[in-house]
Amino acid sequence: MSLLNIQIAAVMLSLLISLSHQKKDPVLYCTACRAIADELSYTISQVDPKKMINVGSFRLNADGTLKDKKVPLARSETYLSELLEEVCNSMSDYALYVDPDTQEKRYKRFAPRGNGGMESFPDIKNFQFDGMDSSSALKFACETILEDLDDEIISLFSQNTKHVADELCSGVSDYCKDAKHPNEEL
Repeated sequence: MSLLNIQIAAVMLSLLISLSHQKKDPVLYCTACRAIADELSYTISQVDPKKMINVGSFRLNADGTLKDKKVPLARSETYLSELLEEVCNSMSDYALYVDPDTQEKRYKRFAPRGNGGMESFPDIKNFQFDGMDSSSALKFACETILEDLDDEIISLFSQNTKHVADELCSGVSDYCKDAKHPNEEL
């Protein structure tokens, strides 16, 4: 009986290893990476820049003073960590978009943000809504990227890096190395 369990475990382990080494869909992972950067940038832009948070050790110095440092809330590691926990939930607002001119496929946000009204809805005739499979694949790619790059993402956003999507998706990772239009907005 134990030999059978070992053989089953070996087969399961080999399947798991082969699945983890499969080639990642470049369109899916590049779009997920750019969507993470876009969603985080948007959420950070909605925070009052005057809101500050105390960071540091809160330990008294030898002279009895407290070393206190304040940073903007939106750029604090604590706030960014909280955002990372929720960012993949917004992947359901994206769908596969086929450019009518070039027939290039990429995931694009179709859901408007905030109270933009009817004019903020995109023309949805070029979107392909494949149900939960499409959004769950994008969400899975998002979660995979966060597992691999969470520290780098927090570092880029806490430093207020310019062109964070390009830096994250092409510089730090290679998710968009083969993208035809790396600077294109989502």
